[in-house]
Amino acid sequence: MADEIKFTDEELKSLSDLSQSYQNIQASFGQIKVQKILNQQQADALEEAEVKMDADYKDMQDKERELVEQLNEKYGPGQLDPQTGVFTPIPQEEPAAEEAGAEESSADA
Repeated sequence: MADEIKFTDEELKSLSDLSQSYQNIQASFGQIKVQKILNQQQADALEEAEVKMDADYKDMQDKERELVEQLNEKYGPGQLDPQTGVFTPIPQEEPAAEEAGAEESSADA
């Protein structure tokens, strides 16, 4: 049997300090991993919110198109001042006047 060797107090303290340092590093790794998980969860939540906002934005565009179509059918094309609520129609040329002008051009040719 080999003779036992007793480490000095300084050597035991060095080993204990080394062990404590490893434990601290492992705990720090754990904290970093937990923070990364939380960050990923937050990024996922932001992504989901962005997807929902994209869908909401497209829905609003569809509603706007429908409203513009309804208003154009009712009032014709024009400009609306949203501040005053005043609608100014765009003057429409008479179709008969356009046809008459086309007939005169072809008669001249």
